[in-house]
Amino acid sequence: MSRQMTGAEMVVAALEDQGVDTIFGYPGGAVLPIYDALFQHQSVKHVLVRHEQGAGHAAEGYARSSGKVGVLLVTSGPGATNAVTALTDALLDSVPLVCITGQVPTHLIGSDAFQECDTTGITRHCTKHNYLVRRVEDLPRILHEAFWVASHGRPGPVVIDIPKDVQFSTGTYVGPQNIVHKTYQPTVKGDLDKIRQAVALMAKAKRPIFYTGGGVINAGPEASALLRELVGLTNFPITSTLMGLGAYPASGENWLGMLGMHGTYESNHAMHDCDLMIAVGSRFDDRITGRLDAFSPGSTKIHVDIDPSSINKVVKVDLGIVGDCAFVLEDMVRIWRSEGHQSDRAALAEWWKQIDGWRKRNSLGFAPSKEVIKPQHAIRRLYELTRGRDTYITTEVGQHQMWAAQHYGFDEPNRWMTSGGLGTMGYGLPAAIGVQMAHPKALVIDVAGEASILMNMQEMSTALQYRLPVKVFILNNSYMGMVRQWQELLHGSRYSESYSEALPDFVKLAEAYGGVGIRCSDPAELDAAILRMIEAPHPVIFDCVVEREENCFPMIPSGKAHNEMLLPAAIDDWGAPDLGAVIDEKGKMLV
Repeated sequence: MSRQMTGAEMVVAALEDQGVDTIFGYPGGAVLPIYDALFQHQSVKHVLVRHEQGAGHAAEGYARSSGKVGVLLVTSGPGATNAVTALTDALLDSVPLVCITGQVPTHLIGSDAFQECDTTGITRHCTKHNYLVRRVEDLPRILHEAFWVASHGRPGPVVIDIPKDVQFSTGTYVGPQNIVHKTYQPTVKGDLDKIRQAVALMAKAKRPIFYTGGGVINAGPEASALLRELVGLTNFPITSTLMGLGAYPASGENWLGMLGMHGTYESNHAMHDCDLMIAVGSRFDDRITGRLDAFSPGSTKIHVDIDPSSINKVVKVDLGIVGDCAFVLEDMVRIWRSEGHQSDRAALAEWWKQIDGWRKRNSLGFAPSKEVIKPQHAIRRLYELTRGRDTYITTEVGQHQMWAAQHYGFDEPNRWMTSGGLGTMGYGLPAAIGVQMAHPKALVIDVAGEASILMNMQEMSTALQYRLPVKVFILNNSYMGMVRQWQELLHGSRYSESYSEALPDFVKLAEAYGGVGIRCSDPAELDAAILRMIEAPHPVIFDCVVEREENCFPMIPSGKAHNEMLLPAAIDDWGAPDLGAVIDEKGKMLV
């Protein structure tokens, strides 16, 4: 049904028609008409953040935890440029966002007008697609098309740049019926002949492994359910990237843990020694593969991905299947069942015996302490004390992020929100706000570092304004932990600018915002303090003071093969690792 309205009113009408209930934003002159339209329509809730980067990460958290498209609204110039980090983050992690930006009037574009910038030019390489709307007649189509592009195929961020005169102009609004992009038509169903080839290879495999990524989670909960069914049918081992945690349960018998630079010993060795690798919704990131010429050299590789450009981009595969993970996994399960395929049980038994030998190395082990809280212990206690609750975890970026991935067990998809591809410090708190808006009654915890949390600490004010009881669980070691670790291992322990010398009192800071502050440095008091945090009905900053110089192991040294792992001295028999002796100059370039 079409009707007459202003461009600003069209934006709100399109949000309503797309089923958007929450947007994140910050007003400014170039978007005031849209904010005025929002004021007159209460159907879409607006969350006022304190920085446009926070709006982007909050929209990401909302999208990744709910499966919906996240929406942010920012003004022109600095509003748009402040959102660029979050847009790039969403592009690399395949998060569906629609970012609406204001722009100076069309007749002033290119004149260096107040708060003008070339938004579409700046965001061309950090979005899936972007639009500059020059006519109100085009606005309804573009608004609906943007949601379609953001959510179909490989998800990603889309920018709509709307000049102020277009927002004031009157035109005919049309709904989203039959709105698709004219040229962007992603393949959803996989080639059945190739899927049959893949299933035949799986039935013959002696040492198979599933290597899964964030694409499985992006494909929806049905994809995770089908993945679990396929693993059950085949009894194959399964590992996952950082972004794919939760697609297969961490408590499952076939789970090998996360793989990659800080993955488990058993997952990386199994990937190296397998004879068949089934990569589903993953992209062979450099943090996974290690040295490319030594990556799983003896395996046949199957790669399933919605994005055709990802296949053979990094690693040459033997069988590439373009399609949505859910549809391809559904066909794999159906064909495996209907054609009566069976795994090679004798070979699998030997393969599992070898894997169990790797598991015995207990690569996630660490030396316990009664005097100081070990960060790994803190995460494990957080996990145990939140099990059985409706819990969502976000993180900042650094050592704490890797420890959370290693030691917090995710049994369901969409419960883990972290910045993988871009590694954005400051992601976790605004992302937690977005998650809490999507799941008001859930327990939402941002596992943070004391350096990362300061990047977007201002968003505590947002949490308080909207009464969002997010919890910030800081592993405070007084350093930029991952930076310090690399400086210790590669630069002779010269800690150049990685020590945080002027940290705030986080308890007082929480109270200054109107929240709850908790500090704990005694392992004996940790459980009680965590329970106090969980039970608090208000936003909490928990300052968990941990071992200052604990390093994050296991790890693949940069430039080494993915089976050349270093284990912590606590469980390895040759003592503390000397990375300076094993990482060459070329490897140092890859840190």
